[in-house]
This record gives sequence, C-alpha cells and structure tokens, in this order.
Amino acid sequence: MVRLEIGLEHLKDIKEQYGVAAWTQMHCVLHLALLTSLRIKIWDALTGDELHSFAHKHIVRACAFSEDTNFLLTGGVEKVLRVYDMNRPDAAPREVAKTPGSVRAVTWLHSDQTILSSCTDSGGVRLWDVRTGDIVRTLETKSPVTSAEVSQDGRYITTCDGFSVKFWDANHFGLVKSYNMPCTVESASLEPKYGLKFVAGGEDMWIRVFDFHTGEELACNKGHHGPVHCVRFAPSGESYASGSEDGTIRIWQTGPLTNDDVDMTTNGKVKVSAEEVSRKIEGFQISDERKIKEEDLAD
Repeated sequence: MVRLEIGLEHLKDIKEQYGVAAWTQMHCVLHLALLTSLRIKIWDALTGDELHSFAHKHIVRACAFSEDTNFLLTGGVEKVLRVYDMNRPDAAPREVAKTPGSVRAVTWLHSDQTILSSCTDSGGVRLWDVRTGDIVRTLETKSPVTSAEVSQDGRYITTCDGFSVKFWDANHFGLVKSYNMPCTVESASLEPKYGLKFVAGGEDMWIRVFDFHTGEELACNKGHHGPVHCVRFAPSGESYASGSEDGTIRIWQTGPLTNDDVDMTTNGKVKVSAEEVSRKIEGFQISDERKIKEEDLAD
C-alpha cells in the first residue's frame, strides 16, 4: 500500500548521479550530486526552508547524520570522508580519512565513535576510528557494498553486495545472517521497532519484504519504473520509503493508518503540506498522480 509519491523529475536525466537523503529529528538533508552544483544542502523538513549549503569538489554519493545530530558525514568520488559540525556550519570540515576508492555508502556506529564506509570499486565495509582516522576493522564481502545501515537498537549492521543482503553483529562484527536476493540488490533496511522483517530493493524495480529470521519473502510491492537505489524504514517501522532511478520517492505503509498519520501538528508547530515544502526545495516536484495505478500493483 502506497501512502505518498514524490516526483523527482530531474533524476531521470542524471542516472547514477542521483541524490540521496539522510534525516534527523531536526533537519532533512538531501544532496543532489550534479556536475553544476556538487553541494549538500540542508533543509528544515517541516517548512522546506534551506538552512545550509556545503560545497564539494566532486560528486558526493553518501551522507549521514551522527546519532547526536551534531555532525554530518559525507563521502564520494573525491575518496575523502569529511565531517561537518552542524553547530558551526561556517567552519571548514574535518577530513577524517582518505579512502582507497570512491565512497558509495557511509554511516555512524558506537555512539559516533566509529564510521562505516564502502567503495564503489572494491568489496567490504571499512570501519574507521573517528579520532585517529585509522581502519580498525573490515567486513569482507565478495562484491562492492552498495548500502550500509546500523539498526536502531545498535545490534546489527545491514549491508548489500551483489545478490546478497547481510546482517552483521555491530559489536563483535561476526556475520549473523546472509540471504540471497532475486536480483542485484542496491539497498536494504531492517524494521527498527521489533527487527522481525527487512525490506530490499534493486535492479528489478520491485521492493520486497522479508522475514528477518528465515529470509522468507512476505510481500512484494511494485510501482517503480526504474532500479531502486535506496530503501529505508521510518523510525516507527509503520512505513518505509523507496527511491528509484525513475525519479520518484514512494512511501509505503506497512500497517493501517493511525491518527498520527493524519495529525497535522508536531510539538505545537503546524506542518505545511508536502506540496508547499517541495516548492521551497529546488528540484522537488510532487506528482499529480498520488497513488499507484491498480494495474501497476496487479502484476
């Protein structure tokens, strides 16, 4: 069941140079890696107001907010991991480390003391000590890792490489589970509330839901018209988002709508509509067609 579709028409023209997003409770960051821009822009997720803009010298492919939301980690074709202080946005970023290849995925671990990164041209996930910039561990994979996520409870690291979704112990770094997927998988996300299921998407344009303990396929959602590059659960676990090369982000409901879904206020602040936010964020456009056509879901 789809809840909302957001059209990103510009993504159709830039293929793999698609923008990716990272969220905190206070900010939404979306970076669009265009050859004419090469910037990461920070917006207020409730109002759509632009807050900051960080220039880079080359295409940026990954970004992640720290757990305490005070820092923003970036990586890309420059082969450099940078950390921006969100409390001092005008300050120069700190270069944590130089990576052996173009950075594909980044995230934080262990109360922001460790950084995870993967490269587009080599397998494995490297764990870096934030203080020293040294590699402290490598999680070995056969293919380049296209996605890395730390579970909300800090127990698991979810990675994707080739046709495989893997779950690693986030403290001892042993491989806990590995499941083969029906296609080359680009991204996966573990349900954060109970950890009983995960979603995965990739080249076949479908988003599948699997049982975490058995790997059994529980559901298959169709509607995208291009490879799916990113999937992520909402913190509540009641919905998840998928971003595709077709130029759309789709938000899928995993359960019945609740009062929270229709509540228009948060912490006393009135939420503006998605259309109003999108108009303020350059390059975003809400599709006229909000729901997936029935024939798209019937296949």
